[in-house]
Order: sequence, then structure tokens, then C-alpha cells
Amino acid sequence: MAASTASASAPMAGSELPWVEKYRPIHLCDIVGNEETVERLKIIARQGNMPNIVLAGSPGIGKTTSILCLARELLGDAYKEAVLELNASDDRGIDVVRNRIKAFAQKKVTLPAGRQKIIILDEADSMTAGAQQALRRTMELYSNTTRFALACNMSNKIIEPIQSRCAMLRYDKLTDHQLTRRLLEICEAEQVQHSPDGIEALIFSAEGDMRQAVNNLQSTYYGFGFVNADNVFKVCDQPHPTMVRGIVQACQRGDADVALRGLSDLWKQGYSAVDIITTLFRVTKNLDDMDEYIKLEFIKEIGLTHMRVLEGVQTLLQLSGLVARLCRLTAGPARV
Repeated sequence: MAASTASASAPMAGSELPWVEKYRPIHLCDIVGNEETVERLKIIARQGNMPNIVLAGSPGIGKTTSILCLARELLGDAYKEAVLELNASDDRGIDVVRNRIKAFAQKKVTLPAGRQKIIILDEADSMTAGAQQALRRTMELYSNTTRFALACNMSNKIIEPIQSRCAMLRYDKLTDHQLTRRLLEICEAEQVQHSPDGIEALIFSAEGDMRQAVNNLQSTYYGFGFVNADNVFKVCDQPHPTMVRGIVQACQRGDADVALRGLSDLWKQGYSAVDIITTLFRVTKNLDDMDEYIKLEFIKEIGLTHMRVLEGVQTLLQLSGLVARLCRLTAGPARV
């Protein structure tokens, strides 16, 4: 339900679940995005023979949710007893593998015919090398009764012996259309008043991360009672893309004075160099009225500066130098 004017006071959160949990899919058919990968999981659910799995991809795109949905469809009423979920970024040492995981693998549980217990290790790429080596041995010993599902952001941090024992499923970031559809469903269910630019701002700030988009939606609604672009960027504490777009367009024209004034305004508002450079990259990447060659050159310069900022050179002078170099790229010979 879109609204063009702000109204309604902010609701009280009460004891409700966070929306990211309240609207977490329960069945595989409810999952948004990554249709081909989810279809493979549906086939596994129908056949009932789950292999060990590694799910790799960015945060917030449905890896853990997918495996939980698969576990529910495979195990039915035995789900609560037959599934162990651990966050490996917290429980990542070798003792966890030797104690908790091994004890669960040995545990006797009544299961549907042909089914196995499931151990889900979230953030598995945070496990120590020793823990992964111990896990490899555990996977072999209890292969008749237990299956493992490892969710990770970077599959190259999972040791090769484990990768070779698992089916690899890769997840992509969600598209703007997929995020928009889901956000509008939640807005309708929660009667959230919003404007079109508010939804666009949520998409922009989330960058394909459904969890972040839903969290930002709820935070904006509870904070302001109305979801528009200004409110979203206040909640996300990011520089407003309109201001950043003005800086980029000034650089396109070679107008360094205007670009530097815009940059100084953002700096005075308290945004860090990382905030500014990240938004600068996103805005430049999505500009439609810029020649492809110039866009690539801009992105190259922004990327090099981003690297310096991450190395610790987070000063206004560093960002001002970037603006000067961007202006020089588009300035005519007489102005260089």
C-alpha cells in the first residue's frame, strides 16, 4: 500500500518478532531468488537422499533459510530433535567438533525411513583449520546417520577435503525486482505507509541483501512511521545518493569547485571516508547518463582510493584528491 504523504505515528514494537524472522520462509517454494539452486534442493527433498552440502554466497540471500526449509521438508515432525544448528563463527574450535557435533552425530533419533540427522554449520568459513580437519573425519565416520550442511560466504576458505565430500551450491545476490516484490508484500501485511522512493532507497542500501533490506524497512517504519528515501538514509546512516550524484556530475563537467564543496558538506555531516567512498562507487556504477569508458575510469580511480582508505588513509585530503583526479579525467586539454 503506497502512500504519497507522511502520516501515522510510529508504531510500538512490543514483543513482536523482528520482521526478518517473522517473514522468514518456511517452505522451499516460499524462497525468493536463486531459482535454479532452490530447484535442486526441491529435487533432494522429493528424493529424500540429501548429500553433504556447502552453500556459498553473500550474506542475507537465503543460504541458511534454504537449508532449514529443506530440513523441515525432509524430516517433518522429527525436525526439532534431528537438526543441530551451530554458528561456526562463535563455535569454531576443534573442541566443538569433538564434543557437540560428535555427540549429536552419535545420538539416537527416530526418523522417517531413509532420512538422516542434519547438522547445519553457519559461517563455516570462520572455522579453524584444525576444526575443519576434525570435521572431515566426523563426516566420514557418521555418514550413514548424519548429513552436514555448511553455509559460508567464501567457499575457498573451506578446506579441499571437505569440499570434495560435499555438493557445492552457489547463491547469487538478489535482483532489485526480487527485493522489491518481497518488501511490498511485507509492507502490505504490516500496513506500512511508504513512497516509491522509499522502496528504491531500501533496494539501494541493501545491495541484494534481503535481510538488510527487511531490517532497514522495519527500522525506518518504527523510527519514523513512514518509509521514504530521506528516512531510510537517516536510519542506514549513509550519505544521501542525491548529494553524491551531484558530486559525480560536477566531476563529469570538470567543475572541481562544486564537487569539492559537496564533498566538504558530506564530511561536515560526520560521514566517514568509507561511507562516502562506498556510496560514491554505488552511485557511479548506476549512472545511466555517463559514457561507458568514463564510467570505467571513474570506477578505477574510486577503487584505488577505496583501497587506500581501507589501509587507513581516511582523510578529507585523500577524498579531495580523488575528486580532483575525476575532474581531470573529463576536463578538456585546455583545462588540464
